[in-house]
Amino acid sequence: QVQLVESGGGLVQVGGSLRLSCAASGRTFSSYAMGWFRQAPGKEREFVVAISRGGGGTDYADFVKGRFTISRDNAKNTAYLQMTSLKPEDTAVYFCAATSGDSSWSPYDYNYWGQGTQVTVSS
Repeated sequence: QVQLVESGGGLVQVGGSLRLSCAASGRTFSSYAMGWFRQAPGKEREFVVAISRGGGGTDYADFVKGRFTISRDNAKNTAYLQMTSLKPEDTAVYFCAATSGDSSWSPYDYNYWGQGTQVTVSS
């Protein structure tokens, strides 16, 4: 069992930056690949980015390439999502998720989810 808690969301202006954190507790954090997903009102949850267990492999959705960066610190049991050049369309609830399998774009491959943190980008 893994418990995930996101933090760092908030209100930011267009072009601004935020760093989200995902703190994990429970079983060994380094055993899980991590992903970030987001869900805007009225839309399905969508993949944003994922990172492998050791952090050496990452995979980004095209709409965040060059703007968002995922990282993890296995010693601190925490994953991060650095978001820059934010746009109004980035407004959503952001979720971190953990999978005992390989990192994946599909939310169905993730075993554990956090409660989400709201990111609002104002224009």
